[in-house]
Amino acid sequence: MNPSPSAKTYPRRRTILKALATTPLLSACVTSGNDDQPSSPTGAKSSQNPLGVKEDAPLEVVIFKGGYGDDYARKAEDLYKQRYPKATIDHKGIQKVGEALQPRFVANTPPDVVDNTGAGRLDLATLVGAKQLADLAELLDAPSFDDPNTKVRDTLLPGVVEDGTFDKQVLTLNFTYTVWGVWYSKSLFAGKGWTYPKTWDEMLALCATIKGAGIAPWTYQGKYPEYMNDPLLTMAAKTGGMDLVKAVDNLEPNAWKADGLKAAAEAFAELAAKGYIMAGSEALSHTESQAAWCQGKAAFIPCGSWLESEQKDVTPKGFDMVMGAVPSRTSGDKLSGAGVQATSSESFIVPAKAKNVAGGQEYLRILFSKQSARSFAETAGTLPAVAGATDGLTLSSGLGSVRDAVTAAGRDAFTYRFRTWYAPLAKAVDDATGELINKRATAAEWADRVQKAADAVAKDSSVKKYTR
Repeated sequence: MNPSPSAKTYPRRRTILKALATTPLLSACVTSGNDDQPSSPTGAKSSQNPLGVKEDAPLEVVIFKGGYGDDYARKAEDLYKQRYPKATIDHKGIQKVGEALQPRFVANTPPDVVDNTGAGRLDLATLVGAKQLADLAELLDAPSFDDPNTKVRDTLLPGVVEDGTFDKQVLTLNFTYTVWGVWYSKSLFAGKGWTYPKTWDEMLALCATIKGAGIAPWTYQGKYPEYMNDPLLTMAAKTGGMDLVKAVDNLEPNAWKADGLKAAAEAFAELAAKGYIMAGSEALSHTESQAAWCQGKAAFIPCGSWLESEQKDVTPKGFDMVMGAVPSRTSGDKLSGAGVQATSSESFIVPAKAKNVAGGQEYLRILFSKQSARSFAETAGTLPAVAGATDGLTLSSGLGSVRDAVTAAGRDAFTYRFRTWYAPLAKAVDDATGELINKRATAAEWADRVQKAADAVAKDSSVKKYTR
């Protein structure tokens, strides 16, 4: 999800799907401040001004200035100024968003729009509970900045609206799109005459060939077994469909013992049993395993769509890394073989008590236009959450493959939400998968262990429950 404040670092999955960092003092905003603050000024609505922005109202924009910088945000501000030349814009590019804005939320004097990203960001759960965020429904139903005949919500990639929904209200809008799959070197495969497998049987057959060529078929980020969860859970979702995904997220009884999950766990247990995972992978960090993969010591590695950017300084010229969809487990899978796990990130919010709520939403309407998203994609090396934003662009091999995977998946792009909702369950899955792929647990034992953790969360009355 969120690049760290350092120059150009990229996230691991646990950062992307981890519940947002806690900012305890923010809870004071539930009761403190002046609740009688005047309402945000608005102007007359029109086809050119569908949200009723007051044309001369100042706009304050706060952007997390991390790996993506903030030039993309300034370009959207330029478009805003073209539309509303009488408005002044106060832009702040910062890193410690929570530390800077916490006192302002407590005082009910927040900015008009915030990129709530990075380490130490504002605690989203607290903001939601305190009703500090504006409902973005009007923005989503407004005509898009590019095409007056298309609503903003209809320009977004699958799952983006759901990712920002809390108790049926859309309170955040995420600007980037992260996709998970299995990565390989296109040039290596072309040189060896190998074809990326579409089914798990094809994968196992190819792994035997790869091993025979003196290359480890797979490696993974051993110290973080969650990376191997991604292909396992993707395979399960393809077999069981969204009913399986929702059962897992909704903590339904015996959800983790569903046939699709059992079959996926058996598949990865077999991968390990046949010796198709590079020896010593368990002891490696994400950077060490990814470096070994770039050096040709292994053919496949599971990862999210940030891999190319994260490895750019160590990837050999001509390596041409690309991402493939997780192979199908059965011929009767409910999701297509092209289905991928994907989620949005880089979270933008409009505070409910901002001085210019309409302006904040209008800024997001402009930021989430194809024009702005395209500019972002050209410089950030990351897929924006706007459909078609990269059409016609010449992309790197990795980013191009990610775009193609999302296009091929269509409505079969999906995500699990239990990782965000229930951190103890997420850790239990990670730990169990580490045992599974290192031959210390069977698929049945894996399912029992995870189900026990899910049941504990379900029975814990202190844990807020979510449903989808």
